[in-house]
Amino acid sequence: MVRKHWLAILVGFVVLAVVVGGLALSKLPGRSALFATPGKDSGTLAFPKDFTWGVSIAGQQTETQQPSDWTAFELDVQRNQRFEAGPTLGTTKPGHIRNLGKWSETVRHEKTGFDKSYPQDIEMAGSMGMNGFRTSIEWARLFPRADMTEPDPEGIAYYKRLLAEMKKQHITPFMTLFHYVAPAWFFQPDASGRKGWERRDAMLQWQRYVNAVADNFIPDVEQWCTLNEPMVYIYSGYIDGTYPPLEKRKDLSAAADVIEGLLKAHALAYQTLHEVAEARHAHVNVGITEATEAFEPLRNWAPLDRITTRMVDQAWNWDFLDAIQSGKLKLVDTAVDRKVDGLQGTQDYVGINYYTRVYVSSDIMHPTEPKIVLRDPKAPDEPYNDLGLLTYPHGFYNILTQAYQRYDKPIYILENGTADGADNDVARQKFLISHLREVWLAMSQGGVDVRSYIHWSLFDNFEWVEGFDARFGLVAIDYENGFKRTPRPSAKLYSTIAHANALSEELLRQYGAK
Repeated sequence: MVRKHWLAILVGFVVLAVVVGGLALSKLPGRSALFATPGKDSGTLAFPKDFTWGVSIAGQQTETQQPSDWTAFELDVQRNQRFEAGPTLGTTKPGHIRNLGKWSETVRHEKTGFDKSYPQDIEMAGSMGMNGFRTSIEWARLFPRADMTEPDPEGIAYYKRLLAEMKKQHITPFMTLFHYVAPAWFFQPDASGRKGWERRDAMLQWQRYVNAVADNFIPDVEQWCTLNEPMVYIYSGYIDGTYPPLEKRKDLSAAADVIEGLLKAHALAYQTLHEVAEARHAHVNVGITEATEAFEPLRNWAPLDRITTRMVDQAWNWDFLDAIQSGKLKLVDTAVDRKVDGLQGTQDYVGINYYTRVYVSSDIMHPTEPKIVLRDPKAPDEPYNDLGLLTYPHGFYNILTQAYQRYDKPIYILENGTADGADNDVARQKFLISHLREVWLAMSQGGVDVRSYIHWSLFDNFEWVEGFDARFGLVAIDYENGFKRTPRPSAKLYSTIAHANALSEELLRQYGAK
């Protein structure tokens, strides 16, 4: 009884603080009852003539292992049999990779065999109507050893062949410089004991890599993404300890030096790519892509849930992009406030990756330790994918409109997709139609300048700590049969949309996009 009375007083203080501070409940992030955005859901939804339809993959997930930090992690996991995970996807224990041991050495080493089958894979993408293809240049393929001052000629030759195949199919390459993965030597401690992005020579090493990329691939590549999902990398690698370097620092501010290092790396890459392009009378379009999520309070009636949701949304979705826009790294709810020289305005576009909605739950006893809840136990009918991630099209509209309002830059959707391993992949088909409708609505009624839709992924691949079990591919991979590719029905559906450059009324009606 006494404890309940004490909690009631605390709740009263929180509510009073909200009112006094001008944060009226109605102005705080709320939980939407919408599944899809109201708007046109009949007739043909046509996209602009120059719209980019694409598919995406990444090197470490699809190609033969290079001497990277992720390869070192994978080999260590296999050597020490660390495969622990819960019964469902998305529950892998930190420091482990789900079911990695059940696959042959060939599968673990070659992933999907893309660096052998890329001519056929690129041709398949072209036949699907794709005019964009996103992948990564692997730093460890170009600079496998720490003592190298020039890139490996074989690595350069591989990417030149890959780009030539894209050109043959009239496909625009979208190349990412850092997709979570760095050479293993980059994480060896320097003389001061610092590793990775905190090494004293980190920018020198990164600059050497970027110089090699710019010198060899401009003007063949115009579309550049310097960093893929930096906040995922920070939280997974330095807070949760699930991705290399597997650290668990006490809070985000303890990883501020790493975040600043990534921002400096982006600024250096932006400047280098533009300088080389200008010297060669070429054009480049340079930015990053951020993993955005639709954060909403678990309990709409709870002021602390809604206050915390605002902070989590800012920290995850916008802090890094805000830093690029302003030139200052300011981490919400921390004392971190740093100016980063040469950073301000170094984004020609804003890259958006979007997959899901998540809920934020607060605890009055531990207000600085909110919980992220993937699914509301009181809403069992919400659709979710094989990873337990909610399907929430309306959140896509909100993210796209917010990003455009905040930064006034063209938006490139560089990842959107869902885990659905079923042969008939009906869930992926519905996901595709419903989310493309949101893109069209964001453009037509939200006024957002969206330039591309690039689906993750062309085919199943190595999904990081989920191993090979999470299936995101429009095309299925038979890992036990020489990486045989079999297009799922969603591949044909996406091809139909790309060739038409539109969502037809028939498709909207068939899939009930609203």
